[in-house]
Amino acid sequence: MLKIENLHAEIDGQEILRGLDLEIGQGEIHAIMGPNGSGKSTLSNVLMGHPRYEVTDGAVTFFGQDIFELEADERAKLGMFLAFQYPSEVPGVSVANFLRTAVNSVREKELSPMEMYKLIQEKMRFLQMDPKFAERYLNEGFSGGEKKRNEILQMLMLDPKLAIMDETDSGLDIDALQVVSKGVNALRGPEFSALIITHYNRILRYIEPDHVHVMLDGRIVTSGQKELALQLEEKGYDWVRQEFGSAAQS
Repeated sequence: MLKIENLHAEIDGQEILRGLDLEIGQGEIHAIMGPNGSGKSTLSNVLMGHPRYEVTDGAVTFFGQDIFELEADERAKLGMFLAFQYPSEVPGVSVANFLRTAVNSVREKELSPMEMYKLIQEKMRFLQMDPKFAERYLNEGFSGGEKKRNEILQMLMLDPKLAIMDETDSGLDIDALQVVSKGVNALRGPEFSALIITHYNRILRYIEPDHVHVMLDGRIVTSGQKELALQLEEKGYDWVRQEFGSAAQS
């Protein structure tokens, strides 16, 4: 589904990604873990086409198509989705109107107002969200947990082929974390893949990854199964630098 080869990227002249390689197949859940400053969020922004980041080398294909030839909205229409670490507030635009516009923009055939209303209500019930939530302005005055639930609501509505989750678990209490995980697990199947970017193992207790990767200094330095996440939790990221620091610099 997604193939990243020797990816280099920078922001404001500072190189962040330094030759990153990764492949994600259909139906696979991958987790990327790593210390602050390792380039995890940069990777998510580059994949979705954030204009501040400049790709200086490498290639990324999504179902064989070069994504660097596509604008961010075109990547979304192909089935890519990003759940932001810090979702933006959009005063004056209700959650319902935002979802209506977003969903219809990626569908070949627009949903009728009644179909859209039923779909929004169905997904909100699944996520245990108050129906009045849809009337509020997008992320305005939302708590951290409400913003993250709203990201998962968007994901369920858009039904992407690949969900990139940039530290969606950051700052969540147990209840909100379970709701976020419930949304990902609901989509899990042969047509859906996810890239979960996280500092901690706790979300991986609810969403079991097929592969775990450790990122350091702009590269993936080692990969393994879910046991690798447990090892990181036990030994910490200092162990990563001691064990793999030379590989990241080579």
